Amino acid sequence: MDDDRSRLEELTDQLNYHSYRYYGLDAPEIGDHEYDLLMRELKEIESRHPEWIAANSPSQRVGSEPREGFGRVSHPAPMLSLSDAFGEEELWTWFDRVRKLVPLDTDWEFVVEPKIDGLAVALTYENGQLIRGATRGNGAVGEDVTANVRTVKSVPLSIPVQLDSAPVLASIEVRGEIYMRIADFEALNESQIEKGEKVFANPRNAAAGSLRQLDPKVTVQRPLRLFAYAIGYAEGIDLRSQWESLNLLRNEGFPVNDDIAQFSDFSEVVDYCRAWMAKRDSLLYEADGVVIKVNDLGLQARLGVVGGQPRWAIAFKFPAREATTILLDVGVNVGRTGTINPYAILEPVEIGGVVVKQASLHNYDDVARKDIRIGDRVVVKRAGDVIPQVVGPVSSFRNGAERAPLPPERCPSCGEPVVKPDGEVAVYCVSATCPAQLVRLVEHFVSRSGMEIQGVGERISALLVEKGLVHDVADLYFLKQEDFLALEGFAEKSAENLVNSIQQSKTRPLDRLLTALGIRFVGSEVAKMLTYKYPSVDAIMNATQGDLETNEGIGPKIAKSIADYFAVERNRKLIEKLERAGVNLGGGELKTDKPGPLSGLTFVVTGTLPSMSREQAKALIESCGGKVTGSVSSKTSYILVGAEPGNAKLSEAQKLGIPTIDEVGLKRLVGNEPSS
Repeated sequence: MDDDRSRLEELTDQLNYHSYRYYGLDAPEIGDHEYDLLMRELKEIESRHPEWIAANSPSQRVGSEPREGFGRVSHPAPMLSLSDAFGEEELWTWFDRVRKLVPLDTDWEFVVEPKIDGLAVALTYENGQLIRGATRGNGAVGEDVTANVRTVKSVPLSIPVQLDSAPVLASIEVRGEIYMRIADFEALNESQIEKGEKVFANPRNAAAGSLRQLDPKVTVQRPLRLFAYAIGYAEGIDLRSQWESLNLLRNEGFPVNDDIAQFSDFSEVVDYCRAWMAKRDSLLYEADGVVIKVNDLGLQARLGVVGGQPRWAIAFKFPAREATTILLDVGVNVGRTGTINPYAILEPVEIGGVVVKQASLHNYDDVARKDIRIGDRVVVKRAGDVIPQVVGPVSSFRNGAERAPLPPERCPSCGEPVVKPDGEVAVYCVSATCPAQLVRLVEHFVSRSGMEIQGVGERISALLVEKGLVHDVADLYFLKQEDFLALEGFAEKSAENLVNSIQQSKTRPLDRLLTALGIRFVGSEVAKMLTYKYPSVDAIMNATQGDLETNEGIGPKIAKSIADYFAVERNRKLIEKLERAGVNLGGGELKTDKPGPLSGLTFVVTGTLPSMSREQAKALIESCGGKVTGSVSSKTSYILVGAEPGNAKLSEAQKLGIPTIDEVGLKRLVGNEPSS
């Protein structure tokens, strides 16, 4: 019992401190998941010893005390916090618990909505005019941020006082979340870095910090938005359900999330949560969970509130994206194009069920801009299958022993001096014999998008370089069966198969070879576009940068990269060596567009098509004489649009007046679909 008491006091101190950092200063030192775990541990102790629950326990609070400098606003109805569910089993436990509190014949309906990661606000309107905006604060008393709220463009400054035959709305309090879209947040941070100002850890902190500025002139420059999600109170209208409240908000001109849904079967609620957890990485904004509410407002009142949390609602929390840990050191690796890439070596930390020990640091310029130092406590973010990245330091933890990592003066693999081209952030090793670079070049050369040499993967590539059998990618074509038999793990048949696979790759199309060479910015699409104009590698080698830029879809940056690559003597010698080996380098007359119903037409594909993959769509277009490019230009004929298309491409197409078609429209163009 003494241990429980001691731990409770320790947790209380920690949670009060972190709550103040999060809600009061908008400068958290730990991630949401770490905070949730501490709170859960506290509640478990309090459930075992309810007599220890104090009125000022963190479990009984919603946020933090209002910040000094703002006026105080007492909320007519408390702004409550939600209890959390961390899995489907806990959702069912919550539903079973609330069912026991009401008659068995109750008709259940639920409203579910994405849990936007922002700052909760209460907006009060009298006679249709916005008179006050307040933060949640401690749930009972918030901060008066009226002047700042007025700068948020999606917040209505006035609303209709009467809709159709509805009574006049004398007074209404609208509750919502002030948030920042991910793209806007990233642009804001870039701007902050350029100005040498504070970088925000995440969109939530950026939104909170922007709204809680003492000077509204700062807030108006920040890209804040509102999602309205509830009505705190309303005079002059009788509301019966949460769904009805949301429809009223929409009609009054408030932005309401389009993904809010209504269900009468709780299993559908659970399915919705599962589906949203899978699609969170595709959202325009950060969502850390899903909120489930009992729809009937009368039933909400009957279920009531306990410990500052409504029984009639719960938050299904997604696995954590962020955590904080110690940056132990900065390692360096060498990319296949010679880039010297720093990466973080971390004190192991669990994020979303995965233990993270290393994370991306992008480049040394980025490290310097964010002022990340070895020894710092840092925020680490992991989203889906994306490589974890260090977002930035938690500078309040510094003790003076931290040190800034510097880019190496020599390549860590071959020891040759590194260079930093003008106008670029990356540092490069330019040695043609750099072992680390060569291994990655071989891996890329033999990959499926390159020459597709089956059997030569990461392990074999490294082994061939290590044993001195391959000094450049052309050496692959001079390997014999006995070379492989001399390596550990090879039998006669496997060695024979590998040699055959290498020899068979000599006939790959020209665009595959261009992709395999590893020229910066030349992927499969660019390589394909090059072959529309140039019949051979020799023709490309002898083209000027200006000539290359006249090719559809190739801009100055790509053209310069290609010209620079072939201006290097060792790269020209590599092409000569590939020619001696008998690799297809193209040749013959200039390639012309394949005749067909799409001849002369250029397409850009965006979104997910109903019955074919994007690769299948590209193959269909090209087989009918058309071209497919990756970017929209004045030369684009059509945009082929599927579900969840890229907004940038659609916007550019609209600006240029380029028509859009769907999959059915494409099939009509090629004659595979009836016209009516």
